[in-house]
Amino acid sequence: MPGEGPRHAGQAGTGRRTDSRMEGGGLRAVLIRALKATVGGAALSVGLPFLPALAQAKAISLTVNTVEVIQIAVVTGVMGAALISAIALIRERTRTAAENVELRARVADLNASLHRSDALLNLRDQRLVVWASDRQKAELLGALPTDTGAPDERAAFLAFGRWLMPRSAAALDHAVLALREKAVAFDLTVETNTGVPLEVQGRKTASHVIVRFTSLSENLRVQARLKLENQRLAADYDTMLGLIDALKMPFWLRAADGRLKWVNRAYAEAVEAVDGGEAVRDNKEFLGTIARESIAAHHRQSRVFDQTVSTVVAGDRRIFAVTDFSGSEGAAGLATDISAASTIREEFERAVRSHADTLDQLTTAVAIFDAKEKLRFFNQAFQKLWGLEPSFLESAPDNALLLDRLRSDGKIAEQPEWRRWKENLLEAYRAVQSQEHWWHLPDGRTVRVVANPQSNGGVTWIFENLTERMNLESRYNTAVRVQGETLDNLAEGVAVFGPDGRIRLANPAFTALWKLPADVVAQSMHISAIQAWCDAFANDNPWRDFVAAVTGFDDERRDRNGQAELKSGVVLRYAVIHLPNGQVMMTFVDVTDSVNVERALIDKNEALQKADQLKNDFVQHVSYELRSPLTNIIGFTELLSLPATGPLSPRQREYVEHIGSSSAVLLTVVNDILDLATVDAGIMELEISEVRIGQTVAAAAALVSDRLEEHSIKLAIDTAEAPKTFHGDEIRIRQVLYNLLSNAVNYAPAASTITLACRTTAQGVEFSVHDDGPGMAPEVLDTVFRRFESRVNGGRRRGAGLGLSVVKSFVELHGGTVRIDTGPGAGTTVTCLFPLVPSRVRAAAE
Repeated sequence: MPGEGPRHAGQAGTGRRTDSRMEGGGLRAVLIRALKATVGGAALSVGLPFLPALAQAKAISLTVNTVEVIQIAVVTGVMGAALISAIALIRERTRTAAENVELRARVADLNASLHRSDALLNLRDQRLVVWASDRQKAELLGALPTDTGAPDERAAFLAFGRWLMPRSAAALDHAVLALREKAVAFDLTVETNTGVPLEVQGRKTASHVIVRFTSLSENLRVQARLKLENQRLAADYDTMLGLIDALKMPFWLRAADGRLKWVNRAYAEAVEAVDGGEAVRDNKEFLGTIARESIAAHHRQSRVFDQTVSTVVAGDRRIFAVTDFSGSEGAAGLATDISAASTIREEFERAVRSHADTLDQLTTAVAIFDAKEKLRFFNQAFQKLWGLEPSFLESAPDNALLLDRLRSDGKIAEQPEWRRWKENLLEAYRAVQSQEHWWHLPDGRTVRVVANPQSNGGVTWIFENLTERMNLESRYNTAVRVQGETLDNLAEGVAVFGPDGRIRLANPAFTALWKLPADVVAQSMHISAIQAWCDAFANDNPWRDFVAAVTGFDDERRDRNGQAELKSGVVLRYAVIHLPNGQVMMTFVDVTDSVNVERALIDKNEALQKADQLKNDFVQHVSYELRSPLTNIIGFTELLSLPATGPLSPRQREYVEHIGSSSAVLLTVVNDILDLATVDAGIMELEISEVRIGQTVAAAAALVSDRLEEHSIKLAIDTAEAPKTFHGDEIRIRQVLYNLLSNAVNYAPAASTITLACRTTAQGVEFSVHDDGPGMAPEVLDTVFRRFESRVNGGRRRGAGLGLSVVKSFVELHGGTVRIDTGPGAGTTVTCLFPLVPSRVRAAAE
């Protein structure tokens, strides 16, 4: 059989069988090698199901050609690659699913962390400002409490100067700038404009700049405020020490035991120390032992020592004005060198005494005033000239007071304009050159007054008596000046014309009223020329009559007066007066204001009459038009509330009750308004009859019984001292009592007692209502009777503000009065006094 034994070399057989065997044995080997090369030995051993088939084919000794082997190899390689790809895909999908589960868990954790961060940022206890880069705008996260005063809007929040204190805003701006530019972290405590401290932290990371504002707890706020206050005090302390150290006056601080604690540079220089530290360390004293003991003894009685002390500085004895203050923890002192001032003062006093001795021998009166216009020296001639008491002169009166004293004593002439004359005289204190004046005294003396300014701002006054030489001239000049000043200062225009028709005299008021040239008198202008000038200013020019009065030749010269109106609206009242010497005087008075006021009063009176008539018509018309609809509303509301009308739901019944109560309140307000309008219009008439007091009081009490029960308030009525009847309008009196009780119920505390009393007095019948409410403040009491002045003032509800106005109007219509007694803790008592028999009945307010 073929294949039973090995074929020997060199033996030949049929080529086909030999080839087939060779091909069969070689094919299996090649196939196995190809499969191993394609899928690997491991794949063959693990996942190739066709290897047993190959083994079986070997046993069967199948014969396969080369093409089939290649095909089998290709198919086997493709199937192996597909199987390997499937295994790899399954493993990759398993790994991806595991990663997805892990990523979902991480996303959930991040979301939870984000929610926690958002919750922490929104607790309104901190706010973050984050810059992602220098080129991006800041992002704001979180919020701060409203009591800090920090704005929520972004731009307003970043403007630190608007809601932070100036010092805190400046410090924060510098810190943020340094953080962003140089990455300098900071921790600050800032203070808002509302006084709330905040903690601010600034940090910079690789990609962000973060500034966090944190609201502090109450304890931390107290600490922060103390820190800020300490910073301010420290800054102020450093500033004060810097200023004191720069002073040229020695300054020192002492401890409680009296030893030096701190001194400035001036102190160190005065005690010849290198600096203040050496002076304190060596305890070098500026003042001597006696001076220090005197200061210590003074401090036992007073905390402030302020006296002049002498001490030796740089080998010279100098005088210092020392101010030393002693406190509970030590003392502080300041010394001012006044040695030069003392020397100058002594020299000045010697010079003054020398000058005084010289001037006191002169017969010319001399008075020296300083720069403050105080009298510092006077000689005997000055005192004799004016006859003033030495005590008054030695009290150093000022120049203005001295002039007023001379004026009140009648020792200098009365001036037309005293204040202006005195101011012109005292201009000598601001002048450079000497000034000369002539005083004509009331006793006939003439005094030449010379004011000589001094270099120090004072003035030396020299009074020379020239009475004998100037007596006659003084009298004449005085008369002329008085006449001229009188005319010039008159508000009325005055002009005097001579017999030739030319003007002789005119005051400034005349030229101003008629707008004449200032030199009209100097030119001796004729009255016809003045007439031509004035034609352009007057509507109905009266100067034609003036010309006839001045230049006419009538035998009878009669004075006349009249009124002229200028085109500018000015109204002049004139008078033409004939003088005995043939001259004519004309006077002109501006009465424009009086005429305008008269016209305005006439127009206003006419307008008031029309308004009064209109008001009367309105009251008569509206009295029915307002009350009638309200009465219908109230009637239909009561009809709806009756069971016969039909059942109502609880809400409908509640609405009907609200309509009824509101309509009643509105009707009361309308009645009050119409009553007051009727009173003001003067058309209200009282129906005087016999009023039964008990019945009227009971009726008024019944009207407020529901409100009393609502608030558990009791009403006590006291009419034991009241008469049984008196004359008045019963309806109005009942309305007065009702308003008083309603007002008392509004302000009386719950479960309290309101007292309504009536008694007879010498003036009439007095009703009073007292409640234990809070009382009225003074500003409320001043306006309590004003209409529509409604204030709660502790009351239960706010009314229209007409109740007490109605009370006052009705009581005064009876000829009575209203009085209010109130005070904190005393309640309020309103008292109305009615006469027993009205002496007069006012039909309306006048």
